[in-house]
Amino acid sequence: MRNSMENGKDELLSDFNQVVSETQGLLDSMKNATTEKTAQLRASLERNLEATRQRLTALQATATERATAAARATDDYVRESPWTAVGVAAGIGVLVGLLLSSTMSNDRR
Repeated sequence: MRNSMENGKDELLSDFNQVVSETQGLLDSMKNATTEKTAQLRASLERNLEATRQRLTALQATATERATAAARATDDYVRESPWTAVGVAAGIGVLVGLLLSSTMSNDRR
């Protein structure tokens, strides 16, 4: 699942870069290009922009599904082992407190 997310992210970045490149080409061509060439670039830009929007929507849906699954798994774990969860939360709280206090004491120096 993680590998597919990485691939999706790389493809999205590639698509975004292509859209930006074509947008720049469109702007450059408007200066002195024929109307036909401008229309072709605009159509290509619109197709790529729509594909990028669809990928963003798919990535958002996947991220939402993963977050929901993680929240459910966490909820199930806490319900099954409440004292373990309390211990872990307390341990994390102590670590954060120690980090903050050491940072604050270093700032005062």
